[in-house]
Amino acid sequence: MIDTSVQTVVKSKPILPLSTTLGPVHLAVTDRTKALAIWQDVVGLDLIAERGNALFLGAGGTVLIVLETGAIRPVVPRSIGLYHVAIHVPKRVDLAQMAVRALQRNVRISPTDHLVSEAIYLWDFDGNGIEITFETPWRGTLGDPEKGETYAIAADGKPHSGREAIDLDDLLGELGPSPVLAARMPAGTRIGHIHLHVNDLDIAMTFYRDVIGFAGFLLINSFGMGDVGLDYMPHTVAFNIWSGPNAALPSAGSAGLRWFTLSLPDEATRDDLLERLAKAGAPIEELDGSMETQDPFGNRLRLTLAN
Repeated sequence: MIDTSVQTVVKSKPILPLSTTLGPVHLAVTDRTKALAIWQDVVGLDLIAERGNALFLGAGGTVLIVLETGAIRPVVPRSIGLYHVAIHVPKRVDLAQMAVRALQRNVRISPTDHLVSEAIYLWDFDGNGIEITFETPWRGTLGDPEKGETYAIAADGKPHSGREAIDLDDLLGELGPSPVLAARMPAGTRIGHIHLHVNDLDIAMTFYRDVIGFAGFLLINSFGMGDVGLDYMPHTVAFNIWSGPNAALPSAGSAGLRWFTLSLPDEATRDDLLERLAKAGAPIEELDGSMETQDPFGNRLRLTLAN
């Protein structure tokens, strides 16, 4: 059982409409060739466009990741910024295909079973964290801190750690007896969630739940992590304090998160969010076709309207 004394009850309903989604995530990298060796050849994203030093990658014609080359150093350890960006795939076989691409190229991966999802973790050559996710909500639910439950509970009622290893033989069995290997992710692949380094869980929860308007899901002090979302698991934004209480933004020129995008369904939703940001004293900058703000730690997010 989880000790409820190390948890904070943060559950709430979302303020944001359920049609809110995450848009493209912009990352800085040092080298074009090395970046594409992971993001294109292993992750399996298409290079949709290239403008200046920006590489626009995605699936099915939709841009998911924008890589900006020219960083002068890799990701700075123990800093504010990206822990990982999660690219969600539509079918389990897509997760298996990605595992094969990684294994063929001797790229280290960490396949992890979270019960409500299966995930494969990896990193690009600059240290940007990547999670490839297949959602499996029918397999169970996350535990309820108010009831002292374990982290996750399977559909049959059994406790689940949420951090078990995926059986790779079983996963690769999705490819069938005569596998046809795929070089790229399919249409329907999307940015499902983003996980950030912060240095205060309560402040992060207040910002992403009460100001941005996500539903509060979990805040586990003993684990150093919280998460928020819409009306279902897994989360949309997660945050942790694993970089330490003195973590700060990395110096200019470092690889890592530039900004992530929140795609809002209509102008009324955007105006309500801007009002909450202004009331909270958050910075707001008007850009060409979007608005940019920052969380209390300096992580940048851009607000756009869905097409």
